[in-house]
Amino acid sequence: MLVGAAWLFGALAEDVVNRDPIVVIDEGIANWFHARATPAAVEAMKTLTFFGSTAWIGGTAALLAIYLARRRDWYRLIVLLLITPGGAGLNLLIKMAFHRQRPFFADPIQALDSYSFPSGHTMAATLFYGLLAVFAFRYLPSVRGRLFAILCAVVLIALVGLSRIGLGVHYFSDVVAAVTAGLAWLMLCVTAVETLRRRLAALKTPIAERRPPNA
Repeated sequence: MLVGAAWLFGALAEDVVNRDPIVVIDEGIANWFHARATPAAVEAMKTLTFFGSTAWIGGTAALLAIYLARRRDWYRLIVLLLITPGGAGLNLLIKMAFHRQRPFFADPIQALDSYSFPSGHTMAATLFYGLLAVFAFRYLPSVRGRLFAILCAVVLIALVGLSRIGLGVHYFSDVVAAVTAGLAWLMLCVTAVETLRRRLAALKTPIAERRPPNA
């Protein structure tokens, strides 16, 4: 998943830089949503976008961090800290690297002066809800429960991404790039911390217990 997500992000970034057909598709989708932005639809999009905002993700992540610290669950706490503040920093670096302007409309629904690629709200949602799905996958014993956790994360991420397009502040490729970059960072952090946990656990294991039974 790490390799696939990173490869797809690279392909999208290359297409955006070279102004390949994805740019035309982006503008067509942005214009389609903008032309159908009724007051009710805009309010719905504002509600959905809140679940990818810094206030919501940051506040919920802080509560989760306090819970993990009280339980002395240090490895999951490290993953959470790498993914949330670390992911926000990564998103900012990518924005600064590409300098892509946001969609332009004569009558914008929202006007933002920061860069567009990739979507910060969508990447934050991908990282946080994706991490919650990883935690649930480890704790839930049934396959049905695990699939439900993954489905919830996918739906939340998709709705946040859709809201950013619907509000006219991001292109479709911004949202997809945010999901792929978020998945790559999520998998990298989870894999790195899990590898660290296993190696430290092996060091604590007595040498006699590390040997195969017939050694």
